[in-house]
Amino acid sequence: MADPERSEPYVRYKTSRGFAKLTLDSPHNRNALSARMLDELRRGLDTAASDPGVRAVVLTHTGGTFCAGADLGEASDNPAEAAAERTREMTALLRAFLELPKPVVGVIDGHVRAGGMGLVGACDIVVAGPRSTFALTEVKLGLAASIISLTVLPRLSQRAAGRYFLTGERFGPEEAVAIGLVTMETDDPHGTVNELLADLSECSPQGLAESKRLITMRTLADFDRYSDELAAQSARLFGSEEAIEGVTAFLQRRRPSWARK
Repeated sequence: MADPERSEPYVRYKTSRGFAKLTLDSPHNRNALSARMLDELRRGLDTAASDPGVRAVVLTHTGGTFCAGADLGEASDNPAEAAAERTREMTALLRAFLELPKPVVGVIDGHVRAGGMGLVGACDIVVAGPRSTFALTEVKLGLAASIISLTVLPRLSQRAAGRYFLTGERFGPEEAVAIGLVTMETDDPHGTVNELLADLSECSPQGLAESKRLITMRTLADFDRYSDELAAQSARLFGSEEAIEGVTAFLQRRRPSWARK
């Protein structure tokens, strides 16, 4: 649920030694992807892109949750219309991550759910700490991981995708590394990232930009090919009776009607 009285940013932006840090800091909703969170993330990426002094971007979080996914508590009289708008914003944000001509390094030591997985997939390098857990929970709500599949599926083996997209089960950092979602797991994620940033500081900005283009060009091609179809799927599902029951049950902290007793 939104926190209209809060004046501090939901995404904190800071630069240091040639790197920009974007910190998700919206504890009241477990860093969920509210409209405000999406907007501030996009503006942070734009700021980093236009700053010639920024070599790379670090994406991290405060609290025990990296990102809980979409903010299901945001009020709306038309769930399908609201889902369509949120999907457009999320698609633009994920694309901005991929098109940013600078590496994005994710630093995670907390829970990642649903749409948060899309952010992880959009990072070029991901370091996970021991408190990290991951899950594609959409299937348990009568939904599907529509738009975020564009950044998550390229990271996973086909067998892992089949398992975790269909079961919605939770897994830890070692499994995340094994299936390709995460680059490395460590007891000291911030220390490990500092070592990575030292390596990046030795690299040419042009070399980084062109190398990143090589590793993102096929994913971006899938955005062009599938994003409209996936956006339509997302809007259709959010407006369905089954998804309304699933989201309502989630907010009321009860089992949905289709769950076995």
